[in-house]
Amino acid sequence: MTLFSRVDLIALFWFLGAWIGYAVVIELSPRGNRGLNGLMHRYRGLWMQRMLARDARMIDGQVIAGLQNGSAFFASTSLLALGGALTLFHSSEDLLTVIAALPFGEPVTHVQWELKVVGLMIIFVYAFFKFAWAYRLYNYVAIMVGAAPPASERDEPDAKAHAAATAGIITDAGRHFNRGQRAFFFALGYLGWFLGPLPLIATTAAVLVVTWRRQFASESSRAVRGA
Repeated sequence: MTLFSRVDLIALFWFLGAWIGYAVVIELSPRGNRGLNGLMHRYRGLWMQRMLARDARMIDGQVIAGLQNGSAFFASTSLLALGGALTLFHSSEDLLTVIAALPFGEPVTHVQWELKVVGLMIIFVYAFFKFAWAYRLYNYVAIMVGAAPPASERDEPDAKAHAAATAGIITDAGRHFNRGQRAFFFALGYLGWFLGPLPLIATTAAVLVVTWRRQFASESSRAVRGA
C-alpha cells in the first residue's frame, strides 16, 4: 500500500513543477528579462552608476536600510510561520476531523498529515534562509557603498568596476529576496493539499496565475517598461 494515492502524487508533482518551472522562466529565460524582476535588476545597475556621481550618499544609505528592514521582517515572519506549522502537529486530531467533514475535503491518516506539515515547514525554512541571506547581502552592499570612490573619481576604471561589483551584489540580494517571497506565495498554494489533491492543483494554479500576471501584465510592470 502506497503512502499517498496517485492523485496526491500527481498534485504534488504539479505543485513542484509549477514552482520550479516558474522560477526557471523568471530567472533563466529571455522572457524573464522582460518581467518586473528582470527590469528592476537593470535599475539596480543604474542606481549604482548614479551613486558614484553623488558626493552625499545618505539617500543611498536610507534606501539600503529600507531593503534591509524588509528582508529582516520577512525572515522573522518565516520563523513565525514555521512556529505556526509546528502547532499543526499538536492539533492534528481536531483538524483531521474538521477536514474530513468538509464537502471537498478528503480523509487522511496521521502519517499523511504529518508529512504534509513537514513539507510546509521545509518551505518556510527555505524562505528563511533566502531572506536571511538577502539581509546579509544588503549589509555587504552598505559596506560597498561606504567604500565607494568619491564623485571626483567616478570616471576612473576602478570606480566603474566598484559600481559594477556593488550592482552585482545588490542584484543577487534582490534575487534571493524574490525567491523567499516566491516561497511564501507557493506556500499559500501548498495549503490546498491539506484539503486534498484537487484543491492543491487549483490553489497552485491560482498562485501561478497571480504571480505571472504581476510579473508581466500588472500596471507596475507596464509602468516600468514604459519608463
